[in-house]
Amino acid sequence: MRHALTRILPYAPELLFELVGDVERYPQFVPWVSGMRVWNRREPEPGVSQLDAEATVTFSLLRERFATRVRRDARDRTIAVDLLYGPFRRLRNRWRFEPHPDGCEVSFEIDFEFKTPFLDRILAANFEPAVARLMTCFEQRAATLSRSAPSS
Repeated sequence: MRHALTRILPYAPELLFELVGDVERYPQFVPWVSGMRVWNRREPEPGVSQLDAEATVTFSLLRERFATRVRRDARDRTIAVDLLYGPFRRLRNRWRFEPHPDGCEVSFEIDFEFKTPFLDRILAANFEPAVARLMTCFEQRAATLSRSAPSS
């Protein structure tokens, strides 16, 4: 299953890059992420950081764990997420944060498939609303952070 979404948000690209890249805080503002564990932090090259993260996700009665490798490139303002293990046959997503006259153009692409057809069917029925809701979670978090940031 593949999906792409682009939005123009009234925030600096750097703020949104940092927000999306701060996976440890997802349980604070993404309702279905009930836990996050991060390990193996490294900086393979200047401006690029990488870490491994295991998310616990809860939807209704369904509770799953999966781990990804998260690569954050501050120079290009891109974030790449690739599957390490979990209930997916494949999982890959990409974020890009480009300057825009109204703030930032956020591009999000996701491509995944569950190992079991049952999980694929459940998510297929709710996929587009779930992606839109995820983007709304980040947008609301950006609004909260920008209100609490000290003004210059």
